[in-house]
Order: sequence, then C-alpha cells, then structure tokens
Amino acid sequence: MNKAFTKESDDADEEEPQLPSLPSSGKNYMTPNGYDRIRGELLDLIDVERPKVVESVYWAASNGDRSENGDYIYGKKRLREIDRRIWFLTKRLEIAEVVDPAVHHGRDQVFFGACVTYIDEAEVTRTVTIMGIDEADSAKAQVSWVSPIARTLLKARIGDVLQLVTPSGVSEIEVTSVIYPAPV
Repeated sequence: MNKAFTKESDDADEEEPQLPSLPSSGKNYMTPNGYDRIRGELLDLIDVERPKVVESVYWAASNGDRSENGDYIYGKKRLREIDRRIWFLTKRLEIAEVVDPAVHHGRDQVFFGACVTYIDEAEVTRTVTIMGIDEADSAKAQVSWVSPIARTLLKARIGDVLQLVTPSGVSEIEVTSVIYPAPV
C-alpha cells in the first residue's frame, strides 16, 4: 500500500475541535424582515422590471434586423437575467422558514436572530447578529446562521467560553451579551 494513504499517527487522544455540523434539514431560515425584503424584490421583478424589459424588447424587435440590434440583444439578455433571478428567489422563498427572533426576547441563550456580543482571546469585543443565508450582510455585522461563528455561538449562554475554529487555528471566545428585538 502506498504511504500517501496511511495515517501518520494513531494518537486518538488529541482530537482537534471541529465546527458543529450543518443541519441536513435543507431549511432556509429567515427573519420576517428578510422574508418581506426578498418577497418585495421578487414582486418588483415580476410586476415592474420584467414588463419594462419585455416592452423594450418588443419595441426593439419591431425595428427590423435583430442580429445587429443592440437594444434587442441587450433586452433579451436582461430578460434572461431577470427570469433567472425570479426563479432563484421563488425557490428560496418556497423553502423559507420564517422565524421571529422576538419570541426569544429576554432570554440569555443564543438562537436564530440573536444579537450576540463576545470577547476573544485578544480582548477584542465583537457583536454579530445571526441572520438567514439570504439576508446576512457582513457590512452590518450580520452573519449567516451556517457561518462558523454562528454555528459556534448557537445554543450558548451568556458567560459560556467556546472554541471557535478558524483557518488560523482554534481560539476561545466568551459570550458577554445576548439581545433579541422586542416583540411588536
């Protein structure tokens, strides 16, 4: 047997921490605001954007030779892009499971929708909000619920010290605050 496929050491004593596994449910968790935003984009594409482009393509097609008609060629390309986006958004909304984080208001355990503050080994304090895959925005300190930091934080409580697996190694973080939006 080739040495390249054999295990180097049989030390089972020192297991490296690993990220919690991804759920196999195939769910697409979203906050109510994220769902409304994506649904609004879908409806805008269907009711406003697509009809404008169809009208433009129809006008361009009526001008004669379509092979050299830039308006027609661009319009058809834009129409395909819109149709692809409509299909994508429709599929994402079909599997969406809307979860209102406000139901956890006042709790100290981390669940979907929590705004979590933690401190790392370098005494740097960070705050992230755990959001859906389609709505997370890193510029607003929002992370997807399947990201390594979110998977590490989920189900933790204030005061818990956790092992965060990063590309540069394992570091410890401590949860210092968990906040949920107030119910409306």
